[in-house]
Amino acid sequence: MRNVLSVIAKCILYVISLLPWWILFRISDLLYLVLRYVVGYRRKVIDTNLSLAFPEKTEMERLSIQKKYYRYLADILVETVKLFTLSSRQVFKRVEVLNAEVIRGYFREGRSVIGVLGHYGNWEMSALRFSQLFAEPRYIVYKPLSNKVADGMVKKMRSRFGAILISMKETARTLISFRGIPSMTVMVSDQTPPKSEIQYFAKFLNQPTAVFLGVEKLAKITNSIVVFCDIRRLGRGRYRCEFVTLYERPNETLSHEITNGHVAYLEKVIREKPEYWLWSHRRWKFKPDEINRSFD
Repeated sequence: MRNVLSVIAKCILYVISLLPWWILFRISDLLYLVLRYVVGYRRKVIDTNLSLAFPEKTEMERLSIQKKYYRYLADILVETVKLFTLSSRQVFKRVEVLNAEVIRGYFREGRSVIGVLGHYGNWEMSALRFSQLFAEPRYIVYKPLSNKVADGMVKKMRSRFGAILISMKETARTLISFRGIPSMTVMVSDQTPPKSEIQYFAKFLNQPTAVFLGVEKLAKITNSIVVFCDIRRLGRGRYRCEFVTLYERPNETLSHEITNGHVAYLEKVIREKPEYWLWSHRRWKFKPDEINRSFD
């Protein structure tokens, strides 16, 4: 029964994705009202996160961010549905890339690149745009979903323009096996590790934050250049990306230097326009003292 419902939902989403942008954004306007005023979607989580991240702001300032966030969340939901059928030309038009030549220059030097991004702007649409940029292998690291139908939909959407999806657990093995071939690997850096896998807490938005060390470990193992994919929202359904080089010699960095560096850059981006980050995610559900006790 669950699979039948999933297939029905898949068909509905496909039909919705065929609608023109102007209708989708009218749907988003209604969805915003439902999310904020009718169901209060994760209101407590959002308000708590904003209070933790911005204790220096007034209650009215945080309320303003919350309101803008709900509008952005509604937009990002319909934009993501649109990605199932969005043409290559439309992706090209809607995500402006300022300096792809930086990455091509590293490829000419025989170097591979790890592109770090957060749940900021439209990371899904931007990942599709990255897939169009290069002939070299493009890998997208992802966490498989438990629902097989939903997982298949997401995998198909993300790989539409030639990107190769690899699960988080297979990333190291895959990149090591193709170490001599220049490639770009895109990784979302602000996911929360399972409690049993937490190895490090970085300071992020005033909080000790459990982070994956995958970017740093992979960069050192493969000697890959680390760049931050700085995605900015230009308007509804429109984005701009600039590649910012963080580390060209990963093996010369100190322990956790790369991790702290890309976390700090994401924080800088969020502080400039906080409404475009995923505030409804329970990012700080683990504390260092809880993890320490678990290892006693």
